[in-house]
Amino acid sequence: MIPKLHYISQGNSPKEHLDHIQKACASGAELVVLDLQDSSEKKYLKIAKQAREITAHFQTRLMISAHYKIAKDLKVDGIHLDETTLCPTTLRKELFSWQLIGATANALQDCETFIEKEVDYIYLAPFSATEDTQSTVLGLNGFTAILEALQTETPIIGVGGITTTDVKAILETGVSGVGVSEQITQDFNTIKIFNQLLTGSSTEEQRHSFL
Repeated sequence: MIPKLHYISQGNSPKEHLDHIQKACASGAELVVLDLQDSSEKKYLKIAKQAREITAHFQTRLMISAHYKIAKDLKVDGIHLDETTLCPTTLRKELFSWQLIGATANALQDCETFIEKEVDYIYLAPFSATEDTQSTVLGLNGFTAILEALQTETPIIGVGGITTTDVKAILETGVSGVGVSEQITQDFNTIKIFNQLLTGSSTEEQRHSFL
C-alpha cells in the first residue's frame, strides 16, 4: 500500500536535502523521495547511502529519482521516474520484485502509458505553479478530468505547490494522496496536519460506506 503523503526532498545543497529528510522522518513522514538534481552518479550514491541510513532508522520508505542501479544496490524501496527517463517495463526486470516504480505525468496520455507499463503509482503534476514549473498547470479541473477519464486503481498522487488548504478539494478529484516539498520544508510540523487531513478523509469514507 502506498502512503498518502510523500515528502519530496528540497535543499540548496546535498547536506540540506539530508537535513530535511532527517526532519521529515522525525516528524512522521512515511515516504520520502530523494530528489537531488544534477548530481554525478558517484555523488548521488554517497548522498543516497546517507539518506538510506536516516530513513532506515525511522522505518520510513525511501524512493530515489532516476538512478535505478543505485536503487538496486542500496535496496531502497523504489525509484521515481520523470516523463523522459527509462521505460518502467524495462526497469522492472532490473530491480527487485518488491521495489516500487513511480512516475510523473502531466497529461492523460502520459498516465495511460504508465498504467499500461504497470507502474506502482503516478505523480500527477503540477497542481499549481511553482518557481520550477515548466509543464501545464492542471489545477482542480485538470485533476478531475484526468481522474474521471482514467478510472484506475493505480494510486494517483497530486503534486506541485500543494498546501494543507488544498488537500480537501484535491481529494475530491479522486487522487489517492499528495506529494509535498515546499510547505513541509518550511515547517515540518505540517506533516502532522497533512496526515490528519489525508487520514480523516479515508476514515470519513469508511464511515459512510458502513451506513
